[in-house]
This record gives sequence, structure tokens and C-alpha cells, in this order.
Amino acid sequence: MKFKSQKIIGLFALIITLFTFQENFAQEPVVKSKFWSRVQFGGGLGLAFGNNSTNISVLPSAIYNFNEKVALGAGLQYSYINQKDFYTSHLYGGSIIGLVNPIQEIQLSVELEELRVNTDFNNPSFINDNYWNTALFLGAGYRTNNATIGIRYNLLHNDNNNIYTTAFMPFIRVYF
Repeated sequence: MKFKSQKIIGLFALIITLFTFQENFAQEPVVKSKFWSRVQFGGGLGLAFGNNSTNISVLPSAIYNFNEKVALGAGLQYSYINQKDFYTSHLYGGSIIGLVNPIQEIQLSVELEELRVNTDFNNPSFINDNYWNTALFLGAGYRTNNATIGIRYNLLHNDNNNIYTTAFMPFIRVYF
């Protein structure tokens, strides 16, 4: 019985200590450096499942706001695409993006994207394909708070050799 009461007293003392520590810690002001107060993080996550197909994409990114009108950032991208009994593809790479907000509601962008494409076909009559794909996008969108919705155009689009089926692509961009 004595051992059980010691455990209860010890647990009670631990809880009181944690609450006291949390109370004291919560009162400390959090000071961000000037650099980090101008950084915003965002990105995208894509999941698509269809008739014997899977597409999963992860696209983290960050931007640095020089002021209310101009920002520069970088992003990473990884995509897994599988068409059952036909091919599996892995795309990975990065991008650099510049953003200009001439007025609060309008955002213009330029983005250079470089992706490595590795495609393995299940059919021996197709040759496995590994190459770099470069895209240069010009975009415009409507911005509200942290989100922008718009369209971008790939200046380097080539119908014969490109991972994108069209030069025009809609986008939704969110930074926190």
C-alpha cells in the first residue's frame, strides 16, 4: 500500500512540475529573426487513383518575401506514377520561383523547373526512358490571403518530348 501511495505522490509531483514548467515557458516571448519572419512555407500534395493507375506527388516549397510585392523561392518535387501492367515512373527534381504582386489581388510568376524522369515499361517492346525535363513557366493568378489560383504557360513545351500534355496548366499556390 505504501508503494502505491508513493507512486501516486510522485505522479502528482510530476504533473505539477510539468504544468509549472509549461506555464513559465508559455510566458517567454517568441522572437523570430528578421530573415525567418519573411519566409513562408507551402507546397502541394497530389493523390490520384483511377482505372488501374496511381499518381502520388509531394511538392514542398518555401519563399522569401523581400517586401509586399516581390518574393523568391525554391521547391522540391517527387512523383510516383504507375499504370498497372504498362509502366512505372518516378519524377524528381526542383524549381526556382519568382513572384511579383503588382497589386494585392494579382500575382505574376516565373518558375524554372528541372525534373529527372525515370520510366520503366513492363512491355519489352518499349524502351525504358530516363531523361531530364526542363520547364519555364510564366503565370498569372488571383490572390487572396495566402492562396493564389491561376494559370501558367510553359515556354519550353514540346509536344514530342515533354511530361506535360499541354503548355497551359492551372495552379493553386498556398503559402503559410
